[in-house]
Amino acid sequence: MNEPGDVAVERDGDARDPDGDAVDPGGDARDPGGDAVEPDGDARDPDGDAVEPDGDGQAGTADVAPDPPDSGTPDSGALGRGRRVVLGVVAGAALVAVGGLLATVLVKSPAQVAAETGPPAQGLLTAEVERRVLARTVVTRGTVVADQSVDVAPQPRAGEGAAAAVVTKLPLKAGDAVAAGQLLAEVSGRPVFALKGTLPVYRDLRPGATGDDVAQLQQALRALGHGTGADAKGVFGAGTKAALTARYRAIGYDPLPAVADGGEAVKAARQAVRTAQWAVEDASADAGTGAGGRSGTPVTGNASAGPTSGAGDGETTGVGRVGGGGLADGGGLAGGKSGGGEGGAGRTLARARQALADARAELASVEAADGPMLPASETVVLGSFPARVSGIAGRVGGPVSGPVLTLSAGELVVETYLKDDKKQLLRAGMSVVIASEATGLDARGKVALVAGERSAGRPAGGQQPGPGAQGDAPGKGGDPGFRMVVRADRPLPAALAGQDVRLTIESASTDGQALVVPVTAVSATADGGTVVTAVGGDGTPRRIDVRVGTSGDGYVAVTPVRAGALTAGAKVVIGAAPKDGGGRDGQVGGRDPKGTGSPRRPAE
Repeated sequence: MNEPGDVAVERDGDARDPDGDAVDPGGDARDPGGDAVEPDGDARDPDGDAVEPDGDGQAGTADVAPDPPDSGTPDSGALGRGRRVVLGVVAGAALVAVGGLLATVLVKSPAQVAAETGPPAQGLLTAEVERRVLARTVVTRGTVVADQSVDVAPQPRAGEGAAAAVVTKLPLKAGDAVAAGQLLAEVSGRPVFALKGTLPVYRDLRPGATGDDVAQLQQALRALGHGTGADAKGVFGAGTKAALTARYRAIGYDPLPAVADGGEAVKAARQAVRTAQWAVEDASADAGTGAGGRSGTPVTGNASAGPTSGAGDGETTGVGRVGGGGLADGGGLAGGKSGGGEGGAGRTLARARQALADARAELASVEAADGPMLPASETVVLGSFPARVSGIAGRVGGPVSGPVLTLSAGELVVETYLKDDKKQLLRAGMSVVIASEATGLDARGKVALVAGERSAGRPAGGQQPGPGAQGDAPGKGGDPGFRMVVRADRPLPAALAGQDVRLTIESASTDGQALVVPVTAVSATADGGTVVTAVGGDGTPRRIDVRVGTSGDGYVAVTPVRAGALTAGAKVVIGAAPKDGGGRDGQVGGRDPKGTGSPRRPAE
């Protein structure tokens, strides 16, 4: 039962009011013409039949069903028009809503624009104080080379019969080992061999020469098994001649004579001595012999060795006892009674004896100068053996217009050339880490040499400057810089020869662990002091006076003036950055915490 005024609800969801009009509880409505229109797009005709907009009885589509045939009711043709009006209103509302949304996004007020383009608020950048060993390092690159490298470019002495030096034999090839005393090449028929030593060859060594280079030759010959006899150290005497001759014959050659006259000077000197001897004999026979004298015996002593007048065994006239009746240098006896010889005969004998002494002295000098010589063009001195042939430039039959071959000797070292800024930081004895990216080898060593003067063009030793990096390469102007040599603690492998390696040199280091802060944390005060700004737990900054020490890799060692004022783990100001994280990442030390723009100024 329905009470009066209640609305009757049918099972299909339609409802009728007391007057009999059907009202849909789901929100259906009727327009004044009697057409039922549902909010979801469903419509009913005056007879109560549901009409779907898409005409297929399914809700939720956008199609409009065609009007049913005119049933004779006056409002039956207005159903489609009403529905189209509703859809248009809904679409217009949607467009207006979208337009408003776009306007709120794209359109900004002047105040909003100013707020977004203004500088962001500044905040402090801090870093933690560390306690560790700090080392300052210099990184450069170098080339692994032999400790000694020598170009063999012999130039035979002028006048040896060859119009130009020509390579006539090359018994070695690149990579071959070379021993001391070994034949290296033959140029215009003359040998070139290696000897051990440290003093470079700068002159021809001839018999009678003296000096350190002669002593070096003697030592090298003795090391090869050729004794130098009784020759004094550094004196090219008979023993050194024999040793040098033996070395030449061991490699299949005869040494060059020091005097290129075919021995004529020696022959002439010997003939002069014989002639002087005969003159003495003749003069002795003419003068006669005194008591104990031996007539006809050659007398070769110095005529001035004793008095020529005075009392003898008997009466003398002009010629008395010579040397007191003793044995003269030549073994003859002159003295005793003159036997009545005349004064002229005595003078003749004395002069003959003087001429004989002079002839013998000349013979000794000629014989000392005669013998084998060591031309500078026929020997190469290396500091150590075995050496190796690092390159062959000449060819048999070709002229000697430059190095015939290049020898490398000694242990491998690393060679580089420094520019002025790095040269000032490095000195001999500093520790070095040698790293080869090609082989993965890491080795430790020390700086053995930092040249005090610039290397001019091609360095001593015959090698071009090693390839550099980071500004250390030789410049186009021919100025390679200051030569530096690094020697490894242990011998480097032979495979590294010629390779480019990285050198990390420790130029300074703290004495044990020290307090370390970024360099941007340290500021200078007006009175010349240095400070860091520490930030407490409550964010309050305070300045701490410090003394700076070793710096490297962007850090510096500091010591607080007041003991305990700064400890490891404390926070120090290193710069300022926007609080919202804007700006460039890592921007430190550019502004003070107040944002005044003063560089490296600590917070106050």
